[in-house]
Amino acid sequence: MTRREIIKQGGLALAALALPFPLTAFTKFNRMTDNKKLDVIIIGGSYAGLSSAMALGRALRNVLIIDSGLPCNRQTPHSHNFITQDGEKPNVIAEKSKKQVLKYDTVKFLNDLAVSGQKTENGFAITTKTGEIFETKKLVFATGVKDIMPDIKGFSECWGISVIHCPYCHGYEVRNEKTGIVANGNFALHYAQLIRNWTKDLTVFTNGKSTLTKEQTNKINKHNIPIIEKEIAYIKHEKGHVQQIVFKDNSTFDLKAIYSRPAFEQHCKIPETLNCELTEQGLIKVDMFQKTTVTNIFACGDNASPLRSVANAVATGNMVGAIVNNTMTEEEF
Repeated sequence: MTRREIIKQGGLALAALALPFPLTAFTKFNRMTDNKKLDVIIIGGSYAGLSSAMALGRALRNVLIIDSGLPCNRQTPHSHNFITQDGEKPNVIAEKSKKQVLKYDTVKFLNDLAVSGQKTENGFAITTKTGEIFETKKLVFATGVKDIMPDIKGFSECWGISVIHCPYCHGYEVRNEKTGIVANGNFALHYAQLIRNWTKDLTVFTNGKSTLTKEQTNKINKHNIPIIEKEIAYIKHEKGHVQQIVFKDNSTFDLKAIYSRPAFEQHCKIPETLNCELTEQGLIKVDMFQKTTVTNIFACGDNASPLRSVANAVATGNMVGAIVNNTMTEEEF
């Protein structure tokens, strides 16, 4: 039964017991859905989306955040390198942020999935999975990216826990540990150069024939970093904590942590359907003010930046909030 059906049947008090936010926030939410013409719709309600919503809420803009509740770091136990929140659980940061943002009366949050978008005479129309349609003058995409896990059993279970992508986010916690790099070519060289600052006990696993150039190989070997070209069968782990890499020839290699950068794709396809350009890397193309190539559409966070961190998502979201509001003030003056 949906929340709306519960209310229709007079079970408002009972429904409130199961809500993740106060009943007052829920009643505000219902009133908002009757007003389906917004100043700004933000698609994606994690760090970047919430940050932009706070700036816009403080600017008295009528804002709707649409979020499906599946952040890409949902498996990561702790967030680091974000001042005031170092070591905090990601969901705790997100929930605290959401609570603060929703104190601003003009900002509302819809737990739904945006499935399509269309250009309209006055802006854009967004349709959600539940069939709701909302109109807006400005669109902000804070939708992140979807990581495409390699065909290695155990990789996805360890992703964000002991198979990590960013030493600035997680490297301190596995400093001086026996560490692997699962990468090839330019990525392998970059990781070897970078991670050596956190640990000298480092090995590169190319998972098959190396594509490193002779010069790159010599650079890595010069620092006594082995390069193993065996194909990986699976990662042995305990509740996401790496224990061994097991190769297809049944040999093994003990490890405590692995760095890797899997391929990714945009989590939301709506920007592309609205003709927003992507970069060669598959990120939404934005300028220094987070403006996409389509007028009145903005993007922030992981979907538009290779710098995947909570701090960067918050920073770019805050920038978008200010730029969107400034754009509207100039249009209205």
